[in-house]
Amino acid sequence: MASACGLSRFGFSNGLRERHSTGSTSTATSCGDGRQVDALSSNIGHLLWSGIVDESRAGKIAEHLLGPRLFSGWGVRTLAEGEGRYNPIGYHVGTVWPFDNAFIAWGLRRYGFTEEAGRIAEGIVDAAEYFGGRLPEAFGGYDRELTRYPVLYPTACSPQAWSTGTPLLLLRIMLGMEPRGEHLVARPAVPPSMGRIELLGIPGRWGRAGALGRARLDRR
Repeated sequence: MASACGLSRFGFSNGLRERHSTGSTSTATSCGDGRQVDALSSNIGHLLWSGIVDESRAGKIAEHLLGPRLFSGWGVRTLAEGEGRYNPIGYHVGTVWPFDNAFIAWGLRRYGFTEEAGRIAEGIVDAAEYFGGRLPEAFGGYDRELTRYPVLYPTACSPQAWSTGTPLLLLRIMLGMEPRGEHLVARPAVPPSMGRIELLGIPGRWGRAGALGRARLDRR
């Protein structure tokens, strides 16, 4: 399995290198017939989550994810503003999916981009306040400065199972919680607006443990 993963990463990195050599900075996806299609989308965050990206290339992906074309201020859009099919209330082509953003934040944290992961967590948590604490399946990708509130996607399910898990994963990311043998290890990186986050009585093979994180106000 490790050998197969190594070959997969090698093939992926070579393909990415070839694309960069032609000046392309967007992500390629495939049509049904196998043709590659240029599109800058939230999928690049999944690459970080999977760990397939070389460390040397992760910074550029993080830059795209938090850039103005993908990041609305509330979260990362499924498709970047300016792409041919972009629509801020198009399900796969411009809306913000909370669960998608949780995985993106996890990927950013995995590669050491704690501040960027925190910005996504802040945006999603802020959006949740407008939805009564119950994140919908998706919401509009309109820029935060334009609407001042997250625009509900017309047919979004709420509650929705994927989105229900989003706050739990964001808590894990902000507190940096990872199981290590018989222990629960925490390496907090709490965004400034969160102040202090504390979880108590977390069950696991370590029995029950707690995790505490305080924001560092000098992060910005």
